[in-house]
Amino acid sequence: MNRVVVTGMGAITPVGNDVDTFWNNIVGGVCGIGRITKFDTTNYKVKIGAEVKGFDPSIYMEKSEIRKTDLFAQYALAAASQAVEDSGIMGSVEPERFGVYFGSGTGGLETISVEVEKLISSGPKKVSPFFIPMMIANIGAGNIAIRFNAQGPCIPIVTACATGTNSIGEAYRAIKHGYADAIISGGAEAAVIPIGVAGFTNCLALATTEDITVASIPFDKRRSGFVIGEGAGALVLEEYEHAKKRDAKIYAEIVGYGSTCDAYHITAPNPEATSSAKAIENAYKESGMADEENIYINAHGTSTPLNDKTETLAIKIALGDKAKKALVSSTKSMTGHMLGAAGAAEAIVSILALKNQIAPPTIGYVEPDPDCDLDYVPNIARKAKINLALSSSLGFGGHNGCIAFKKI
Repeated sequence: MNRVVVTGMGAITPVGNDVDTFWNNIVGGVCGIGRITKFDTTNYKVKIGAEVKGFDPSIYMEKSEIRKTDLFAQYALAAASQAVEDSGIMGSVEPERFGVYFGSGTGGLETISVEVEKLISSGPKKVSPFFIPMMIANIGAGNIAIRFNAQGPCIPIVTACATGTNSIGEAYRAIKHGYADAIISGGAEAAVIPIGVAGFTNCLALATTEDITVASIPFDKRRSGFVIGEGAGALVLEEYEHAKKRDAKIYAEIVGYGSTCDAYHITAPNPEATSSAKAIENAYKESGMADEENIYINAHGTSTPLNDKTETLAIKIALGDKAKKALVSSTKSMTGHMLGAAGAAEAIVSILALKNQIAPPTIGYVEPDPDCDLDYVPNIARKAKINLALSSSLGFGGHNGCIAFKKI
């Protein structure tokens, strides 16, 4: 089996539009949540979100291309471009051995909304000829492959909030088993729009408070729902010998992946946490570091009552006695929930936590919950010995994913 390493990373997030800014703000406990500015929320129960700020697509795309591309795909191409440049891989990988595993939970939701309004108000002739290629969820992956001539496997994973994690995990397996030498992996989302906020609000998923200091407070007893976020995260995964041969910078090695399904409910996690625990356990055991006690876990940690309680239980089932010694944090306390992009952004955090030996904080944590009784690194980042980093994601539909990283 091949070893798989991470040689490039890119990020577009509510707390920074490049990896360095993103990481520094996460470690500094900077909150990217605020009042929604993209549309008038007067008639909306939810008025806050975690928006990407100051994003300039023209850095990555021509103006003519921007007009024909949904925002989620713009975020995807931006993060992927950063990751590819960071990796320095272009020119050293055969196109047919270069792949893309990049997904989105909702795809071009804004495009769908805009074009449906045109159809209703002005008739079918007014619908854009670019409607279909703008809204389909695979187009982020497709555009990335076109940009970088990646002619190998191109797979857009769609597993709701687990999309980013599953994309990285499945790309890891593809390289591990010899189907590619390098893969651009990750996820992107741009659902902070009227229909997105209304939909998540009406399925009772979002926090309705207007106080940003208590809106996203994972594992805190006062938590009441998640804050919708947006952005993209991208990683270049590469076969170890291939990376070594070209003297590539290596951030970390991927050493484990678990993927399961609750098969329980369309939105709620199984309260017994058996399947989510199995995803964590599988990644942990595959790492070959089952005796390791210096563990950092970037939890899914959405700030919803059921998720945080269930995920705490899953960690305890998967790690046993070592759960109490693990450092667990939810960076959604700062980024909000980036949906299909969350797992990729959080994988970047996990890798940099391992590289820099710093556990990022869970900010806004004030009131402990007896059902959430692990070390959530409250409010302030912590210097710590970290030998293994796990990044966990849970998605609507019961999708569970976990990836494991170690230093190399």
